[in-house]
Amino acid sequence: MAASMRLLFRRVIRLSHRNINVTAAGVSRGSGCCWGPSTCRCFSDAAGDSSTHFGFETVPETEKAKRVYKVFENVAQKYDVMNDAMSLGIHRVWKDMLLHVMHPQPGVQLLDVAGGTGDIAFRFLEYVRSQQERQKRRASRSMQTPSWQDISNNYSTEDVVESQESRAVVCDINKEMLKVGKQKADSLGVSAGLSWVVGDAEELPFDDDQFDIYTIAFGIRNVTHIDQALQEALRVLKPGGRFMCLEFSKVTNPVLARLYDAYSFQMIPVLGEVIAGDWKSYQYLVESIRKFPDQEEFKGMIEDAGFYCVQYYNLTGGVVALHSGFKL
Repeated sequence: MAASMRLLFRRVIRLSHRNINVTAAGVSRGSGCCWGPSTCRCFSDAAGDSSTHFGFETVPETEKAKRVYKVFENVAQKYDVMNDAMSLGIHRVWKDMLLHVMHPQPGVQLLDVAGGTGDIAFRFLEYVRSQQERQKRRASRSMQTPSWQDISNNYSTEDVVESQESRAVVCDINKEMLKVGKQKADSLGVSAGLSWVVGDAEELPFDDDQFDIYTIAFGIRNVTHIDQALQEALRVLKPGGRFMCLEFSKVTNPVLARLYDAYSFQMIPVLGEVIAGDWKSYQYLVESIRKFPDQEEFKGMIEDAGFYCVQYYNLTGGVVALHSGFKL
């Protein structure tokens, strides 16, 4: 009941405010902690509608999940290579930016959904390790000319740092994608603090209030019921937890938009055929980008799910947007 009243109160506030866009330091950012007029956003036009989109094709909802599974089963082995080819390597910068904005500290628990190849989880664990090393160096410098009180405080600090063990859980519905991720983890020697779980974004196999951060990178557009996936993200996050999503979005520069359209529709399916021997799967991936809501619409969907202080950052002229929100 309390949760329902909070959500109702929040929607009343949203209807009484308008959106504000902020641009700073060359990065476009959607309004944060501000709510504007909206309606319920979902992919069904009416109650009982059982159809949805699979790229530009309309299919029964029950069929979409099977088709998406098959796409990623087909592309799993070449997924990372194709990411480099399709984005000209820029996807690495986008993922680094996600971690920079996240800025996780030791002890944080991460759930990375649709993260089968492990890119976000690997970056997260490395970032946390770097923060732990920085804390240790800072503590070491403070001990160069210590008092007895400094020594006592330092031992207490070391105990806290050692006890702050972060964990990354990679959850993906596709077993082939998880298989590729595990192979990468083995080749990189990454095992501590890392778990792999088969699970559906719309019905996560975790209890409530389990994670500090929920991430989903280039995966939410493939979910049949995005509103349901957002509700699940809210459920598994701890109070104060953060939702973060990287997803292709609407290009804001007209010239770049024309170039991007020509490249994605003409070249990406060709690259898919040459590199992965599967142009149809990559044709779907391109089409799914076009069907995904733009920055403001998706921001509204995140707010409707119950997140607060929702904002977004346009990367590479809006080719990709980084969305963020918090659970209160």
